[in-house]
Amino acid sequence: MTVTEEFRAARDQLVRSQQDWERARREFVWPRFTHFNFGFDWFDQVAKSPERAEQNALVIIEEDGSQLARTFAQLREDSNRVANWLREIGVERGDRIILILGNQVELWETMLGAIKLGAVLIPTTTQMGPADLQDRVVRAEASWVVGDSETLRKFTEVDGRFSLIHVPGVYAHGHEAVRPEVPGRTVHSFSDAYAASPELEQVVPTAAEETMLLYFTSGTTSKPKLVEHTHTSYPVGHLSTLYWIGLEPGDVHLNVSSPGWAKHAWSNFFAPWIAEATIFLYNFSRFDASALMRSMDSAGVTSFCAPPTVWRMLIKADLAQLRNPPRVTVSAGEPLNPEVIEQVQRAWGRTIRDGFGQTESSLQIANTPGRRVKFGAMGVPLPGFDVALIDPVSGEAADEGEICLALDPRPVGLMKGYYGDAEKNAEVFRDGYYHTGDIASRDEYGVITYVGRADDVFKSSDYKVSPFELESVLIEHPAVMEAAIVPAPDELRLAVPKAYVTLASGWEPNPATAAEILQFTVSRLAPYQRIRRIEFTELPKTISGKIRRVQLRQAEEQRAAAGDGGDGFGVEYREADLGLKRP
Repeated sequence: MTVTEEFRAARDQLVRSQQDWERARREFVWPRFTHFNFGFDWFDQVAKSPERAEQNALVIIEEDGSQLARTFAQLREDSNRVANWLREIGVERGDRIILILGNQVELWETMLGAIKLGAVLIPTTTQMGPADLQDRVVRAEASWVVGDSETLRKFTEVDGRFSLIHVPGVYAHGHEAVRPEVPGRTVHSFSDAYAASPELEQVVPTAAEETMLLYFTSGTTSKPKLVEHTHTSYPVGHLSTLYWIGLEPGDVHLNVSSPGWAKHAWSNFFAPWIAEATIFLYNFSRFDASALMRSMDSAGVTSFCAPPTVWRMLIKADLAQLRNPPRVTVSAGEPLNPEVIEQVQRAWGRTIRDGFGQTESSLQIANTPGRRVKFGAMGVPLPGFDVALIDPVSGEAADEGEICLALDPRPVGLMKGYYGDAEKNAEVFRDGYYHTGDIASRDEYGVITYVGRADDVFKSSDYKVSPFELESVLIEHPAVMEAAIVPAPDELRLAVPKAYVTLASGWEPNPATAAEILQFTVSRLAPYQRIRRIEFTELPKTISGKIRRVQLRQAEEQRAAAGDGGDGFGVEYREADLGLKRP
């Protein structure tokens, strides 16, 4: 059996057992390859098949209504051209390439081409500034940068031995094709790649453990870590992601995620193409929920994934605008609140299923197809992952503890490690487990519920408080667009829950709004969980959009040290001053 046949057999087994999680867990075995190349051994084989050659592999619609489409056969040839051209200009196997593009076809052509060539990709968001780019060049040892004019000009302030590759950018006025001048740098024109040969032979087989991707984490609690993935940990590992989503051959899949982050690779590259599905994207400069739903209708989207923030924006825009809801609705990125699930169920007759994974892995835990969703829960371990909850104090398995993955056998969908950080690797790979740093609980049916990052859970009057539980209640109030709970130092209780809230439009940040929101939570939370303070602000976030609770905690510590004299983000309202009614 060839590696392609073995990979397809594993994929087909998961597709067949989508509605039967127990069967999938029992029967699925990770394919463990000595050599594997996603470009040659999978994508090209799909592209050569009569069933898929002329099927669209990628469709991108712009705000002005223009559309780009590429079939599997076309992308195979164009990615071969890119690989041949990269080799011609000097890119060698193992070279590190910073890929910093938006949702444009050249991103997919470059990823496929680099994978075939054996170069290492460092996907990076276009929002990065020179200081962050300098850090990435140094720590990832980058020697090439692929980007548009606006991005490449940032590298005038970045030191290092690297060359630049200019890709015409896609802007509101169309393609920008002028190659920028960057002092002291060679700037190659990506457009030259299309003159290269569309045929490419694999000369040296790709070892399964060769490095393929280097991803910087979003840095919610510390300096971004550098995650190393191989030619199997993501390409083969995302079999679990395909199973969670419920993708099938011929689907049209839309995932709302920005390039440069791991979730984009999960659901805008690997999982859909493993399924032989079409990747669909709608490009927008400013998010427009109504326009997104119109594009979903026009494209016939059958599978849709979006983070909770996007789901909330769709709900506020009126879900009824979508005439043909997708068959599959999933969410990832942050824990999903039950209220969102209920509203989508009422409007579309679909249940959003969320899942848990990390940049460091593919999907580990999820609400899977065919299983009843327990509102507020993450779900169950996915096929191929042995999940244990380890008590941080005793080190023993428990009903609540840190989410850990057993390493014997090691799941294929797990990173090789943190590149160049032996100390961090020793910390997370210990005692026979990979430690995620996330806390969860497991009920009597084996269903796992997220509690919070280990750094975020805190004690109040000797009770343990999960920020996520409190945030889930807050977000149900119509005034609350986003919320984050952190501990505020308190002389009596050590710490009390404090809410930082971004208000929905039409609500004023005043004592009346504060009192209404806190009163709303009083009957919905246990006394020890009661939110004692509230502050209205735009929540600080990482460049990937995740809330930086560490920054909020620091603000509270500074406020306490200043004797309530400031150093917060705005005006703080306390329950004792608002005249709340007790239940």
